[in-house]
Amino acid sequence: MTTWVTVAFLPAALYALQNLAALQAYQNLDSLTFNVLNQTKTLSAALCCYLVMGRKQSMVQVFSLLLLLLSALIMERLVSFDFFLSENLTIEMPQWNSKHWSHGVAPILLASFISGLSGALSQKNLQSQGGGRNPYLFSMELCAASTLILMGSLLFSSDGKRIMKDGFWNGWTGATWIPIVTNSMGGIIVGLVTKYAGSVKKGFALILGIFLSGVVQALVQPSIGVSKEQAVGGVLAAISLWIHATNPPKEKRD
Repeated sequence: MTTWVTVAFLPAALYALQNLAALQAYQNLDSLTFNVLNQTKTLSAALCCYLVMGRKQSMVQVFSLLLLLLSALIMERLVSFDFFLSENLTIEMPQWNSKHWSHGVAPILLASFISGLSGALSQKNLQSQGGGRNPYLFSMELCAASTLILMGSLLFSSDGKRIMKDGFWNGWTGATWIPIVTNSMGGIIVGLVTKYAGSVKKGFALILGIFLSGVVQALVQPSIGVSKEQAVGGVLAAISLWIHATNPPKEKRD
């Protein structure tokens, strides 16, 4: 029992907070912007893996992380780079009071940082000496701890009062099960990737996700489409993730 609390409870609490921040961002960002900004978790994962486990990055990886940061700045128009009209790199001040920033960008950046921290803690538990925790068992431990945390939070939230009044299943449809099932499967897959590849390299598998987000957004929401900044930011993010995953520190190369 003591081991379960020590190993799973802190990462589970962080994941619960991450999910709340991500849900807030979902409601105020388009899918492509959300996906690209969410990839800054690779930057936070690299930092947290160094702080928690002492894992250093290669110089090429450091460059790729800076490229990833640049992609986020371009995506949010903090950096305006016109490839065709000018060679000047300009910095624009954002409207900090905008709901886009306070309810969209800030929550997803918070979620990304928490993802890096919780991923580093999970990686430490999964890759510790002696073989580490079993990834399937660890996923179950995280689920159990997350369930207890979320049930406890209902006692202090309006959602808990709504459930007491209308019942737990009120408003559920068949489509409600889609994100539940996919997130459950994703949790197990993430556990396996974290154990055998590391939390930083998880971002490499998401390059295709960036591309798909842009395609789906353009097809499903043609009124929004894909802006020049989103296209450039998405391409830079994908390139940075590829560079990072294929250039580990020398001591990690085969």
